[in-house]
Amino acid sequence: MVSLAFSRELRLLTPTHFDFVFQRSQRAGTPQVTILGRRNQLGHPRIGLAVAKKQIKRANERNRIKRLIRESFRLHQNRLPAMDFVVLVKKGVAELDNRMLTDNLEKLWHRHCCQAQASLSH
Repeated sequence: MVSLAFSRELRLLTPTHFDFVFQRSQRAGTPQVTILGRRNQLGHPRIGLAVAKKQIKRANERNRIKRLIRESFRLHQNRLPAMDFVVLVKKGVAELDNRMLTDNLEKLWHRHCCQAQASLSH
C-alpha cells in the first residue's frame, strides 16, 4: 500500500534546509509559481513553502494557497525524485482558482521529474 501521509519528515523545517535548496537548485516555474528543487540524500522528497505576506496580503488567501500546495505535494510525493523542494509564489497567484493552481503545480512537479531523469542520464 502506497502511503500518502504528510509527516514532519517530508517538510523542510530549518533555515539551513531552505538555504541548501537556494544555493544550487533546478528551477521550474510559471508566472505565478516557481518550484526550486535540489537532490537530497534522504531517499524521499521534502517540501518547504515561501508564501510571503508581501505577495498575498490576506491570511485566508495565503492559507488556501499553502493548503493546495501541500495537498498537491502529498498526492505526488511517491512519483517525485529524492529532492528538497521550495515552492515560491508570486503576485498573481491569488487570482488563480483552486483548479488552475492545482494544474500549474501538476505541470511543475512533472517538469521536475523530467529534469531529474535528464540529470541522472548525464
